Amino acid sequence: MLPSDEVPPAVSDPTPRLPGPVRRLFARPSLSEARYVADILRTETVGGGLLLLGAVAALIWANSPWSGGYEALGRFVPWPGGERFHLDLSLATWAADGLLAIFFFVVGLELKREFVAGDLREPRRAVLPIIAAVGGMTMPAVIYVLINLGSGGDALRGWAIPTATDIAFALAVLAVIGSHLPPALRAFLLTLAVVDDLLAITIIAVFYTTHLEVLPLLGALVPIALFALLVRRGRTRWWLLVPLALLAWALVHASGVHATVAGVLLGFTVPVRPRPGESTGRAEHFEHVWRPLSAGVAVPIFAFFAAGVSLREGGLGAVLTDPVAIGVVAGLVVGKLVGVLGSTYLVARFTRAQLAEDLTWTDMLGLALLAGIGFTVSLLIGDLAFGAGSGRDAHVKAAVLIGSLTSAVLAALVLVRRNAVYRRLHEAETADADGDGIPDVYQRPGHA
Repeated sequence: MLPSDEVPPAVSDPTPRLPGPVRRLFARPSLSEARYVADILRTETVGGGLLLLGAVAALIWANSPWSGGYEALGRFVPWPGGERFHLDLSLATWAADGLLAIFFFVVGLELKREFVAGDLREPRRAVLPIIAAVGGMTMPAVIYVLINLGSGGDALRGWAIPTATDIAFALAVLAVIGSHLPPALRAFLLTLAVVDDLLAITIIAVFYTTHLEVLPLLGALVPIALFALLVRRGRTRWWLLVPLALLAWALVHASGVHATVAGVLLGFTVPVRPRPGESTGRAEHFEHVWRPLSAGVAVPIFAFFAAGVSLREGGLGAVLTDPVAIGVVAGLVVGKLVGVLGSTYLVARFTRAQLAEDLTWTDMLGLALLAGIGFTVSLLIGDLAFGAGSGRDAHVKAAVLIGSLTSAVLAALVLVRRNAVYRRLHEAETADADGDGIPDVYQRPGHA
């Protein structure tokens, strides 16, 4: 029997149950939500592959006899005269502060859509991914702090590094081991990552702003407000919006707040609900336009400049004896697992909810391990915590790669055994016997 929101408890279940319908964790998402998630998965999976390609290319170059060329490329300043406007940035910094603003603009669009039209607008659907995301960020931070309490110096500044999940990297792993996860699990992974991104943005803005210039920050509100006004009135010409976005980015950068926050704020201004005569809202339209650029260009280029850590001097031994690196690896591999899986179990335990009938806690174990794949935001926070190019920053990069790879391998070992089951479920869910374009499972009585 296929899962639904209203399924009577099993007769063999000895646990006392309150009368009435049983609450199901990971119930099937709505048809519109399932199609939205599938569209995102296709783009992010390709982007994840490009991200991996950029990271591997950087590692090879940084550890080759020509590593000096890689370092010189990252340090190259294309606009030396931009110091007056805080724009005398190296290529590596442009990738982190500039290109990642596109990534965070898409994140802002995702967040607003989820809270206005997605599953996060419904409290009963939102509570699980929110709690899982909070648990999945709290436990890595706690483990990191416990490992580095006696390290001294600035070690504790890196507490937030293992808290982030890289959805593109995680989906790339899923593409390799099989993309037949049940729709509810895939939607949960995406929603968890969206909430994770919101918390990461808050952490960056609050804890990694070293100095604050109020006037530029207030000034940034003007182009952001004009951007919002034009978008809401349907004036979406690029030559109107792009200059306003660039001005907002430059002012936020000059204020001392990380410039990628400008991307999130701009994304929040885009309306989600379609206007009369429109089939989709502005937010969804902007996502279709900007997500390929974010996943296919911005994030891979950032990965290329951020992942190139040299392991020739001191090797892995030096990395794995640094408490900071140990804390990052343990936070990603153990902290994410305990935080996501543990918080999900507690929600089920205290609400007396049950997993959907085609899922097991083994599936949740694999999903929690996937959440330990941190890359883009983890590397960004590492740069902010210890300074790009520092010795500790190099150890952080290596630790993020090691922790992410370990989580990916462990998740693959768990989920590959379930892939055949997922495939059979997927075939049943997409069957359309009457040819009306709507899967038959969505037309059965009792489907929520």
